[in-house]
Amino acid sequence: EESGKDHEDREWRWVVDPLDGTTNFAMGLPVFCVSIALEHNEEPVIGVVYAPYIGECFFAVKGGGAWLNGTGIRCSDKAELSKAVVATGMPYDRNDTPDNNLAEICRMALCVRGIRRMGSAAIDLCYTAAGFLDAYWELNLNRWDVSAGLLIASEAGAVIESIRSDRNHSILVSNPALYPAIRRVVLIDGN
Repeated sequence: EESGKDHEDREWRWVVDPLDGTTNFAMGLPVFCVSIALEHNEEPVIGVVYAPYIGECFFAVKGGGAWLNGTGIRCSDKAELSKAVVATGMPYDRNDTPDNNLAEICRMALCVRGIRRMGSAAIDLCYTAAGFLDAYWELNLNRWDVSAGLLIASEAGAVIESIRSDRNHSILVSNPALYPAIRRVVLIDGN
């Protein structure tokens, strides 16, 4: 898990995380999943996220929409930041770097209805895709954490932005109506 070969020079590549939400799984919490993506030239074209304990299977094919257990999904259309429920996570290196998401969480907590910490980036992305959450951001993720979920969120109409070029896969995903406001809070007016 999470240490397989990375063939950057290949046209087609499978990206698999057999257990996203490892800590949840180890603690007996039901929020964990298997995340599988097929990438073509480093862009996901098929994505599946399956949460076996709660019986949720999210999937998408590029250009074909996003689905949950066979029913089409779309991201929320909520436009008021004060009514938004958003998710985030903490990078594993949070004790070693000041760029650890704590300041962003504190700023966001004052602006939104609620913040959730699900413990699985793939599920956070899918829940944003399905409109269960209105936005999600996290720093320093890996390709296997996000490849399938990013395709599912994109196919559900979410706006996706890479927010830190120096922090691996650091992403902001939001419904289009909230995106400008969420971005201002997370990035402190875009900086």
